[in-house]
Amino acid sequence: MRRLALIFGVILFAVAGSAGAFELKEGQHYSVFSPPKATDSRDKIEITEFFWYGCGHCYNLEPVLQKWLKKLPKDVVFRRVPAVFPGRDGGPGSWAPAAKLYYAMEALGLLDKLHGEVFDAIHIERINLQNEKTMLEWMGKKGVDTAKFADVYNSFAVQAKVSRSMQLTQSHELDGVPALIVDGHYKPSTGAAGSNEDVLAVVDQLIEKVRKERAAKK
Repeated sequence: MRRLALIFGVILFAVAGSAGAFELKEGQHYSVFSPPKATDSRDKIEITEFFWYGCGHCYNLEPVLQKWLKKLPKDVVFRRVPAVFPGRDGGPGSWAPAAKLYYAMEALGLLDKLHGEVFDAIHIERINLQNEKTMLEWMGKKGVDTAKFADVYNSFAVQAKVSRSMQLTQSHELDGVPALIVDGHYKPSTGAAGSNEDVLAVVDQLIEKVRKERAAKK
């Protein structure tokens, strides 16, 4: 797990109070993509989370993120991308099974029900959902049609999304997860330790920054 979360466990803050107001500074709190990365949404400010189900930091972020998402402004849209780093052969590496699991659940409308339970199965119950047989047995216990799920899990459509996830992981120059990207322009910088709440405070500030930049262009 050599690429695990350097981004979220180590955010540098010059704040008065953990998640209080602070002056956002480039190079200290965040870095800039130049040129910006493409986003799926043009009308709204897009927040992208890169994650891996096997990442303990992603697991710890999830409940904090869920609370934050309940207050998401109407002009902001959130999407998840299961991170995939390339293997030695250049194809999707060891994180690919988790990405396949995510995209299969997405295709079958199971994310709302099972996304959090997948995290719990891996980090609390210690179930190896990277193993397809074990994963399908677990899905069966959740009332899922395992034959149908296996077909989707191994489908060309899901594999194409996994390949796309690898491309996005590489193009965003990630060295760990979780990572939040704000509107294809900004990502938090690494530094001294900070909490997940601190990370989202930076994201909130970057959202406001994007709002002002968009307004100035009108």
